[in-house]
Amino acid sequence: MVDPSVPPGIDIRPLATVDEVFAATDVLAQVWGGDRGGMPPNLLRALAHSGNYAVGLYDGDRMVGASVAFFAEPGARSMHSHITGVLAGYRSQGLGRVLKQHQREWALARQVGRITWTFDPLVARNAHFNLRVLGTRVTEYLVNHYGPMDDGVNRGDETDRLMVTWALAAPPAPTPPDDLVVASVEVPHDIESMRAQAPADAASWRRRVRDAFEWHFADGLVVGGFDDARGYLFVAGR
Repeated sequence: MVDPSVPPGIDIRPLATVDEVFAATDVLAQVWGGDRGGMPPNLLRALAHSGNYAVGLYDGDRMVGASVAFFAEPGARSMHSHITGVLAGYRSQGLGRVLKQHQREWALARQVGRITWTFDPLVARNAHFNLRVLGTRVTEYLVNHYGPMDDGVNRGDETDRLMVTWALAAPPAPTPPDDLVVASVEVPHDIESMRAQAPADAASWRRRVRDAFEWHFADGLVVGGFDDARGYLFVAGR
């Protein structure tokens, strides 16, 4: 049966050959500004060959995206999604969601109950996708988690990340109603452009958002959702 959510001509295939692995590395390097170090082909080949999740997103015969995840410790029945990217010309077409749904079905077929991943808390479009579209839950704020990175996206900035958990069999976490929202933390609409055009402003946003998260977590609050106008919505911890 054809999945109606997948656009015509789009297909997802495992990275089964060396050529496919190198193609995926090249695609991910383009997404991250030319740096092949984010997912080197030898590591990707090892992950794919040892049974982890490693797929390419194709438009016909052309690879236009890729996603890689690996199994976490066995007792948790969990998988960590390390990297997912789609070429610039294919964004805002729902393909990120297509990849994530494919990853979800792949994991469920292997008795994996949750998937975790990290994302930059300053990137509003990723916060919207992860919290509003997929309904994941924020579990940690990680300060400078990866250390310095030299790709075109992260160069010159600290690598703070939010860890999210996607419970695959549970309904998406809903955006909390206004009467439960205790605090909010705004983020810029387009931090990527700001990094290039006003790096000092971008650095100020980084410190401001980090401090706010740490204050709210210290007060026992948790992230309940994301609003495009207000940013991260904090509610009382349960």
